[in-house]
Amino acid sequence: MEVRFIVHGEPKGKGRPRSTKTGHTFTPKDTVIYENLVRMEYLDQCGETKFPDDAMLDMRIKAYYTIPPSRPKKKKELMRAGIIRPTKKPDMDNCIKVIADALNKLAYHDDTQIVDCQIRKFYSDDPRVEVRILDIQTP
Repeated sequence: MEVRFIVHGEPKGKGRPRSTKTGHTFTPKDTVIYENLVRMEYLDQCGETKFPDDAMLDMRIKAYYTIPPSRPKKKKELMRAGIIRPTKKPDMDNCIKVIADALNKLAYHDDTQIVDCQIRKFYSDDPRVEVRILDIQTP
């Protein structure tokens, strides 16, 4: 089984949990909003599709960032061609984490089922995140 979906907009990473002076820990608002966007896009494009609880999953992510408008035309073309790639934040591990956590209990039981993962960063005029999840046990 395989699912694919696209999260439109600038890629985001998982923010660090914050604490109040009283010791209460909470997830930053931006992270909560982005996780909700990921869930909505998944439901819109994949419906109620859920992998079995014992599935071993391979997740592939392509994150496309906006080309900075201040770059010279020649550099922009190299960015579009994938020759120059983003080395900016968010970190790749935080991009994976926000997607994987958002899909807990929705696409799979828990993100511990992900046994293989790859993320690639590119520039594009259409910022987005493309996600592919594959059950590697399925022939």
